[in-house]
Amino acid sequence: MSSNAIAITGLGVLSPIGCNIAELADSISTARSGISLIDAPPLARSFAAGVIDRDFTKLFKPLERPFLDRCQQMAILAADQAIEHAGLGDLSELGVRAGVHYGNVNGGVSTAQAWYQQLLNNGAQAARPFSAMAIMGNAGAAHISIRHGIRGPVLTHATACASSGVAIAEAARAIATGRLDVAIAGGAEAPLTASLIGVFDGTRALSKPDPEDPARTCKPFSIDRSGLVLGEGAAFLVLESIAHAQARGADIIGYVAGSGIASDAHHIGMPQSEGQILTLRDALRDAGLSPRDIDYINAHATATNGGDEIESTSLRTVFGDGSDAPRVSSTKSVHGHLLGATSALEAVITLVAMERSILPATAHLDNIDPDCALRHIQVTPVPDHPIRAALSFSCGFGGTNVALVFTREHWS
Repeated sequence: MSSNAIAITGLGVLSPIGCNIAELADSISTARSGISLIDAPPLARSFAAGVIDRDFTKLFKPLERPFLDRCQQMAILAADQAIEHAGLGDLSELGVRAGVHYGNVNGGVSTAQAWYQQLLNNGAQAARPFSAMAIMGNAGAAHISIRHGIRGPVLTHATACASSGVAIAEAARAIATGRLDVAIAGGAEAPLTASLIGVFDGTRALSKPDPEDPARTCKPFSIDRSGLVLGEGAAFLVLESIAHAQARGADIIGYVAGSGIASDAHHIGMPQSEGQILTLRDALRDAGLSPRDIDYINAHATATNGGDEIESTSLRTVFGDGSDAPRVSSTKSVHGHLLGATSALEAVITLVAMERSILPATAHLDNIDPDCALRHIQVTPVPDHPIRAALSFSCGFGGTNVALVFTREHWS
């Protein structure tokens, strides 16, 4: 493994399958689905979505609330969890040696939609005060910085579905090169509004709800798959140099052993295997590992027709699909696609799976598409299965791909 491996000392999550790490672990051990039906007025029909059935507004002071869209509320709370888990608090003493790397695509969608409604329906001539701060894409990162006294680089990455994975990779790189000692890395997204759901419905990529059980709507790799399901949430990791973590006696959960980022340079909305293969091989090279060192892959697989086939081809090319290949699953089957936050959530799921020795399943994968042949974990999670090294893979519109390699132990 690379000598530049980065310690992971804290995890935090708000997701459709758990609003803390214990809830998340319980869900991935049972393949519990967090997908249900929602309405999004004024859209006329219902949609399947990965929903967090909680209102977080009252967790913030009245003077804070005007600045905070639901997206930023979740970013703050998930980052708070991760920082507390790491045993950290006020990071101001680190000066520029602590930073935030944040992934987000859509900013404060609810706030933006509310303003459009006021403008177009009510003839309002100006938005309510502080709307600009609640809408902007970097607001989640800014609030985390303000809340915890983080004075180093506070950067927001917007590379579609790869956004928060790129944030984690770049945070790890900043530590590996000596720029930072501590980084809070992850992402948040709150896209369950009519304005954004309608945009994705317009791409013809959204799945219609399963008529028998909406919780089974998302079916990655399945011959029966019919499209993606949107979800909401936030997830964060605390990354530290090994020296910094050891000096303060921190518990180390695992390591970012390496990462790869590469682009398809092909099409704004259609992936291609060549860029994905480059990404996967670059991540293995960076980690100093071979394909056979990887025990588990959390795949991007969104349950779209072309996307799942192309990704399967990429994974087979690099890892094979025989009995010695890594086990593969897509947990989007239970939490949906969190867009800019999906990489971070799946990274956290991968790390929890490593810590608990669970292989998460692709729920509802009763009938594998032959074009998606891999060493799948179907329907039911596998308990008591040690994972020494794992890879989490994400691919974004525009062609940016990111692969994160995690290890349970630090070995060379």
